[in-house]
Amino acid sequence: MNGEQPRIEIFAPFGVAFEWMKTVLFRPFDFVKWLTIAFAAFLAGSWGGSFNPGRFGRIFSGDFKYHAKTYGDVPTDWQFPNWAIGLVIAGVVFAIILAFVFMWIAARGRFIYSDCVVRNRGAIVEPWREYRREGNSFFLFSLAVTAIIVAITLILVLAIVVPMGLFSHNNRAETGLGITLVLALIVLGLIWLVFMLFFALISQFMVPVMYRRRCAAREAFVDVAKLILNNPGPFILFVLFGIVLGIAVAVVGTLAACLTCCIGALPYVSAVLLLPAFVWLMSFKLLFLRQFGDQYDVWATTGFPQQPVVPPTEPPPAAPLPPPATA
Repeated sequence: MNGEQPRIEIFAPFGVAFEWMKTVLFRPFDFVKWLTIAFAAFLAGSWGGSFNPGRFGRIFSGDFKYHAKTYGDVPTDWQFPNWAIGLVIAGVVFAIILAFVFMWIAARGRFIYSDCVVRNRGAIVEPWREYRREGNSFFLFSLAVTAIIVAITLILVLAIVVPMGLFSHNNRAETGLGITLVLALIVLGLIWLVFMLFFALISQFMVPVMYRRRCAAREAFVDVAKLILNNPGPFILFVLFGIVLGIAVAVVGTLAACLTCCIGALPYVSAVLLLPAFVWLMSFKLLFLRQFGDQYDVWATTGFPQQPVVPPTEPPPAAPLPPPATA
């Protein structure tokens, strides 16, 4: 490259991604291939559905307490029997295990979905086996990051709750201490938000890098972090443009759910209905990353097919020249 920095575009790869989406899904149209790629997108994290863990909180709602006290299901002093405590613990453990299973499937599914878009094919079993090592590496990395996030969150909560507890028992310098706690809360919240956005951006590009180089998650994380820090401008524009695209997809998904009487919001069904948008956005991300060099080009080994060019119509044959004049 002779030391010259590549020119990073935003809208150009977005237009090419639209053409690639049409090539993958409509040239030619294959309904089985469509369903297969949609299932790969579903495995990659589009769980959908109306599952809401907050609903479990209703077990301690006023209605439950009313019925429990009225019909004598539990003592009025809320001393639960040992079997109920054991059942709650078993439920929590099962929910944690289920969450880990979903994370593992989603980590493997990201490579399956990427492979379908890159190679223009509908396949599940083959990429599941081929990228087993990379998928498991990404899963373990995600677990480690989740543990770190939980630990940092607990530390921040303690850093806020403990001073607030002291503040509630000490009325001296109430105004100054209250303002300090509010400012500290705002600063910590902003730092936490920036950290989460930065990590979310890195994780978006880790899978393409691992897919391209067949490397471990730690190596991809370091490389992508350096790439973003060395090129903040293009990635900021990518994030801003991605927010707009995400809102547009959310609006389309909401309309699809309303027009189908919420059937379009069901798991997997939403991936089938919104598959063109999903493939378009995935292709856009891959084509954007491709601009930073061959080491980030997921099509480097497979080749990115050029868009077919319609040959121009052949000009009509020239009129025959008149015979030479005779002397």
